[in-house]
Amino acid sequence: MPTQTVKLRMLEDRVLVRPIPQDEKTESGIYLPDTAKERPQKGEVVEVGPGKLLDNGTRVEPTVKKGDKVLFGKYAGTELKIKGEEYLILRESEVLAIVESE
Repeated sequence: MPTQTVKLRMLEDRVLVRPIPQDEKTESGIYLPDTAKERPQKGEVVEVGPGKLLDNGTRVEPTVKKGDKVLFGKYAGTELKIKGEEYLILRESEVLAIVESE
């Protein structure tokens, strides 16, 4: 049976983000068990919708683009699992910042 690929096209101002998992060890060298880890708040933009459509019919271009590293709220978005990989679907307004450099 041939494998099918899943292709998502985001609508409006929605953004598909692949969360970047946090380190398993603290700065002081203590390993964190799975139960102590918090949900990631940083991710990479995988797909971006065309932008929000205003009441007057004009479309607002999205600020984020594919490949951007972004910060988002701890409980923002909708979790989604595709082929064993976790993603989040966020509205662009839920993106708090674009990470310029690390």
